[in-house]
Amino acid sequence: MYFIGADVGSLTTKVALIDREARLLYSSYRRNDSGPIETIKEAFAGIGRAAGRAAGAGTTGSGRHLAAVMIGADTAVNEITAHALAARTVEPKVGTVIDIGGQDSKIIYLKNGISVGFNMNTVCAAGTGSFLDHQAGRLSIPIEEFGDYALRSTSPVAIAGRCGVFAESDLIHKQQLGYRREDLIAGLCLALAKNYLTNVARNRKIEPVVLFQGGVAANSGIRWALEKLLRVKLVIPEHFKVMGAYGAALLVRQRYLKGSLKQSAFRGVQTIAESEYRPQGFICERCANNCEISELYIAGELASRWGSRCGRWEAELGEKAPPL
Repeated sequence: MYFIGADVGSLTTKVALIDREARLLYSSYRRNDSGPIETIKEAFAGIGRAAGRAAGAGTTGSGRHLAAVMIGADTAVNEITAHALAARTVEPKVGTVIDIGGQDSKIIYLKNGISVGFNMNTVCAAGTGSFLDHQAGRLSIPIEEFGDYALRSTSPVAIAGRCGVFAESDLIHKQQLGYRREDLIAGLCLALAKNYLTNVARNRKIEPVVLFQGGVAANSGIRWALEKLLRVKLVIPEHFKVMGAYGAALLVRQRYLKGSLKQSAFRGVQTIAESEYRPQGFICERCANNCEISELYIAGELASRWGSRCGRWEAELGEKAPPL
């Protein structure tokens, strides 16, 4: 008996396959270079035949609505819910979750396993995966080696980290002054960690145990900077890259074990991987809201609409939102 979770973000798509005991049997972490639809198809094609017997599937992430229609999800939840459940499953004593992904950052506060608050980054993407990728490219350093450079630094350079624009501008200026790359990168990591603690954590007390998850948790430079500023050892979960997908799968598992999920809508691995999908959209002009309506066609047939505030277009298809 298997349960599947898919986390479709701005830069990557993650898939997790778990069993009845919540053990992670398979995971996939792929960049959305060819677009989320192709990436979802590729991720499910890689799962194999076992997931064809899945008892349920769930989605999360910014692309959860698209993914939910593609795979026939039984739940579609926000990232906070998915990441919090995954965190307390792998570490029951977790007090704080630091999650930094491709284009967003979040912090989740928990007490006795219950979420008691969260914050997300606003307009500033400094410190996220896309920003770090860009800076690594500018410095001609593979992103996989970015953190190692920071750890070799003996004198980190002071970098303005109030926002991504200021950080990049100051980095270029200090680079022109001839500072070593190691010291530049270490200074940038410290600046981005300060930005996170100011703009996302908003200087609220960080309670241990602190889990650091999301793709940026692989960056040893950012880990070092956060630990230096917080003076707390960060715990990196074994499957830190796919915690959102793991949480989505756990939510479906919960529903199944409680008996509230009788018949899964999951379309099957082979069907998902081989179907043809065509997204399109339009602006609804029936009221002043001017909602942007998204549609997805599967094998030429309109499968779903979403995006209206009043629910008019969804109602015309007789659709209901996947239950939480």
